[in-house]
Amino acid sequence: MLSGEVAGERHQPSSPSAPTSAAAARDRVERLLEDHFRGAPQHRPPAVVLTDALLVTSELVTNAIRHGGGITGFTARVTAEGLVVTVRDRSPAAPTVRLRPDGQAFPVGGYGWPLVQRLATRIHIAPLREGKAIRVLLPLAPPAGEHRQARSAAETGEP
Repeated sequence: MLSGEVAGERHQPSSPSAPTSAAAARDRVERLLEDHFRGAPQHRPPAVVLTDALLVTSELVTNAIRHGGGITGFTARVTAEGLVVTVRDRSPAAPTVRLRPDGQAFPVGGYGWPLVQRLATRIHIAPLREGKAIRVLLPLAPPAGEHRQARSAAETGEP
């Protein structure tokens, strides 16, 4: 379960109104992360952190629109643990992975929820009176191997 409000955590909520598209939600998350990293040495979020955050945001919002009856709420905030994104929709059904009868994933679609599960540190699905809320925690530091790889490529001038 994802922890709730913690005393002393850095709390920067996004705008309270629900975005009408995945692009609008991604814009909010990107601005939030840019603001958060403004004082950091690189003055911007690490590329892998930003990419993962935008991918997860896009998948959650798109699933809420396509399968959840529409978005009823959206928040994004930076805490001491990382980036917390919460998407609320009208459906009480939890996300599922669609499989073909032979056990293989469908060739079109069905990849979003497994990606969210792989990239998020924690996931919490809470039933609501009307629908559900999915809250995910994403790390704000790239995995050690990816950070070293990116740094050594930058130092050597290789792509």
